[in-house]
Amino acid sequence: MTYESVRGMRDILPEEVPYWTLLEDTVREIARRFNYREIRPPLVEHTELFSRGIGEATDVVNKEMYTFSDKKGRSLTLRPEATASVIRAYVDHGLYMSEPFQKLFYIGPMFRYDKPQKGRSRQFHQYGVEAIGSLDSSLDVEVIDLAWALMETLGVTGLSLRLNSIGCAADRERYREVLRGYFSDRIGTMCEDCKRRYEENPLRILDCKVELCQPAIDDSPGSADHLCPDCADHFERVRRILDDQGLSYEIDRRLVRGLDYYTRTVFELISEDLGAQDALLGGGRYDDLAEMLGGPSTPGIGFAGGMERLILILKEQTNACGDRRRLDLFFATLGEAGRALALNLAKALREQGISVDLDYRIRALRKQMSYADQLGAQYLLVFGDDEVSTKKGKLKEMDSGQEREVTLTPEDISAAINGR
Repeated sequence: MTYESVRGMRDILPEEVPYWTLLEDTVREIARRFNYREIRPPLVEHTELFSRGIGEATDVVNKEMYTFSDKKGRSLTLRPEATASVIRAYVDHGLYMSEPFQKLFYIGPMFRYDKPQKGRSRQFHQYGVEAIGSLDSSLDVEVIDLAWALMETLGVTGLSLRLNSIGCAADRERYREVLRGYFSDRIGTMCEDCKRRYEENPLRILDCKVELCQPAIDDSPGSADHLCPDCADHFERVRRILDDQGLSYEIDRRLVRGLDYYTRTVFELISEDLGAQDALLGGGRYDDLAEMLGGPSTPGIGFAGGMERLILILKEQTNACGDRRRLDLFFATLGEAGRALALNLAKALREQGISVDLDYRIRALRKQMSYADQLGAQYLLVFGDDEVSTKKGKLKEMDSGQEREVTLTPEDISAAINGR
């Protein structure tokens, strides 16, 4: 019997890993520049964390969560997103007592039962940031600026920012009633999901992608027109700071995001490089989430982005990974003495941080040279009886074909490779 991977759970093979490493390293570097520290919450949480934090009426909770009972009958869920987990950790470990203001980031797998498609799997990966403990409008802009800096560093082009405000809890309740009134004589012609959302939470109707429902959604009232004075002032200050910093944006009156914990500022960063599914990342404020999860009233803002979509863009970029995918040095060996010397030198050079490989199938020199090409080696050294006898060899630069005589010591080989 042979086995295949579970549908929607894909293998990331060695040829693809350099792109993932590049993305992860870049996320960590940009987070460092903005002084965000890494947090690593667990993959499994109590189901109620997500049903309460994300919202019972959301598609994530209603349709997409991987939920199961453990041996004691407790309902557990593979995390579908990480913000609720990060805030749970913030409350659970009392971080608000030692330092209420926290700037955190994460990288890791998430799980949602959804139709697999290009750039979307049932086990998928996200990076994200969470800035917890401040209502300052400039923090909203910092989080957006971090997202923009990440995309530009990765070479993503065609960027634009969609921006909106959905206000505080009282604003959202008023807005829900406005939407309920607006859709009341239109809901009968809309999809079954929208009919359910109309009863449970009419804001979720704005997330619908069914073509039948779009005319009614396009003409619906905007949330930013129903803000209290405090929320309207907050949104105005966010826009003013964005303008001051030269970060362009477009107001999307019906952008509400798909999770119920959002408040005030919501945004998406998009790229024309992605086609119809153009959102690279999205986020916003969640000023009530910590209190909903049993902690003190603590404002917060963050975003999350899918890694698979970014990997698709990186793969299309010429030389996106550069020399990350290349082997520094390959040793081709002839005879036992040459092989013994090569093995010892490989060990010493690896300890100096140089990547080295040999052919462990003991094949003819021609096949070893072909294997060095296959591995993308930057340099080649051949070890035969003459090299063992003289302790000297010809270091060949594979791209140019140029050769340089080196003494077969770790120091001389390392210096030659590093251009010293």
